[in-house]
Amino acid sequence: MAWKTRGILGALIVLVAAAGDSAAQDNSDRAWDPSARGFSRLSDAPTRSTQIDVLDKILSARQLSPMDRTVYLSIRAFQLSRVGREADSQKDVAEMGKLLPSVWQVVLSSTQPELAGGGDRAAALRTLEYGLQRKPGDPWLTVAQAQVNMQIADFSRARGLLDSALAASSNEAERRAAFYYRGHADFNLGDFSQAADDFNGSLVGRRTLAERLPALLWRYAAQVHTRRDARAALASELGREDLSSWPGPIASFLLGRLTPGQLEVVAESDGQAKRTNGKCPAAFFIGMEALRRGDRQHARERFQLTQARCPTASELNWAATSELKHL
Repeated sequence: MAWKTRGILGALIVLVAAAGDSAAQDNSDRAWDPSARGFSRLSDAPTRSTQIDVLDKILSARQLSPMDRTVYLSIRAFQLSRVGREADSQKDVAEMGKLLPSVWQVVLSSTQPELAGGGDRAAALRTLEYGLQRKPGDPWLTVAQAQVNMQIADFSRARGLLDSALAASSNEAERRAAFYYRGHADFNLGDFSQAADDFNGSLVGRRTLAERLPALLWRYAAQVHTRRDARAALASELGREDLSSWPGPIASFLLGRLTPGQLEVVAESDGQAKRTNGKCPAAFFIGMEALRRGDRQHARERFQLTQARCPTASELNWAATSELKHL
């Protein structure tokens, strides 16, 4: 095919077991949790070049599983909205609800910000609104709306949406996602103390280093701007953890165990780092460490490099842009 969906399907396939079982809702949400994806977005996401007729052909196949069909419907709903076929877009969202009544909103909330990153945020917001018409106030859909608003730098609007998502959350997974993205809104609004608290809130219930590390690194970035000792707080959390697996080397660097040059080498040579554009977060956190040490010129250069290396839909790009405004 000329376009790829394997990344989204791979990230969401864990929901299949929960499709007919509401008791599995929390487990499925945990698997999707956006704040546990490290510093990569869903890889191989479909682009705006995806053709509706191709999607029609895929969706006509009877052998598609309910999960696969739901993912493709969410993509087609976006594309239909892009070309002004709103009634058809709404029908696809409704069909998603019939196929996976327990988790369809999680699927929709994961695909739309990714698709919006291709440039058509309005279509993604409309599609999410169709979802909210079916399930008013749903935290996952509201968090996704906030993500899209942050892509257009409307952090105040995103903050309000995330307040609502947090108030409506009914389980740990929903609260983690709302806290994590509210932390990003706070960070870009310059409310660093609240950002650190929100990233801390998104750690509740996390058990593995892979789940905890993204929020810990973002908390470090926020604490650089507060009176807290960012390095000491990070060291206290990580203790004797094995930080060899990416993005662990970023934490090793922040703890003084790697030089900037050594981190750059890892970002360019480690397999996982190469697959997830590791040079992007490496540049940002080298900049944050320079800022912690008071080296504003070096920080400025690294944040400019972050802008060049990171997609515009990346939280790292947003944060680098905000830091440059402060410098």
